[in-house]
Amino acid sequence: MLITGKELLSVANDNDFAVPAFNISDYAMFNGIIDISEKKNAPLIVAIHPDEVSHIGAESVLAMRARAHRSSVPVVIHWDHGGTYEQILSAIQFGFTSVMIDASMLPFDDNVAITKRVVDAAHAVGLSVEGELGTIGKTDNEAEDGAADIIYTVPEDAVRFVEQTGVDSLAIAIGTSHGLYPASMKPELRLDLLKEIKAAVPIPLVLHGGSNNPDDEIGRSVKLGVNKINISSDIKAAYHQKMREVLADSSLREPNSIQPPCIEAMQVVAAHKIDLFDAAGKASVY
Repeated sequence: MLITGKELLSVANDNDFAVPAFNISDYAMFNGIIDISEKKNAPLIVAIHPDEVSHIGAESVLAMRARAHRSSVPVVIHWDHGGTYEQILSAIQFGFTSVMIDASMLPFDDNVAITKRVVDAAHAVGLSVEGELGTIGKTDNEAEDGAADIIYTVPEDAVRFVEQTGVDSLAIAIGTSHGLYPASMKPELRLDLLKEIKAAVPIPLVLHGGSNNPDDEIGRSVKLGVNKINISSDIKAAYHQKMREVLADSSLREPNSIQPPCIEAMQVVAAHKIDLFDAAGKASVY
């Protein structure tokens, strides 16, 4: 069933688990993510970044909505890292059921102003909004945009931000980065800060840059109150690495020969994340 982000994450918040937000960049990946979520009986957020929308075409969202309506698990189709108010209006028109406005690189008051404007527009048509406070790092040139230096979310600022904007969920900065970490870089989450923010903010919290972080840290972040974790690089790396291996056979040319093993490789990673986030079986609580 297709629902809004607020409907999905409020249940996760009440039941102490995190919903994976898997970024997809083609329709085969989308079907594969739906299939593994149904197999695991897990709620799902299909996240699509503006760059990914430009690749797959906005028209594909209508097909995704149709598949989500038929799904045996609750599904949200989420516009990830919207950069402008105008982008969000487009996302609403395209059929997304949840939107994110990321004005985290702006000064606090400017972030509040644009986020509040988005909230007013989205709530008017029954859609939910994710905002972001603090900055996420970036590890490589293939990753989504991020800051050169992580600016950690201040709990007191998070309280003011939620009160002034009316967002339905909040992406916080506790030490993650977009992309895959090089060997020279050791990710380390500020779980102490997460505890403080969770105690101060009542709405669901979101962790961006969830790929390639140590399982124990991610698992603890779920126990401490994160309700949505974005996974992009991990599943794409598995998908395209297997595709490179498959395409070593130069005789293959049909998608039905090439893509199924790639989808299976991606699903192995996705299933692990679903289990790690305590989301397996949780479709039954909706």
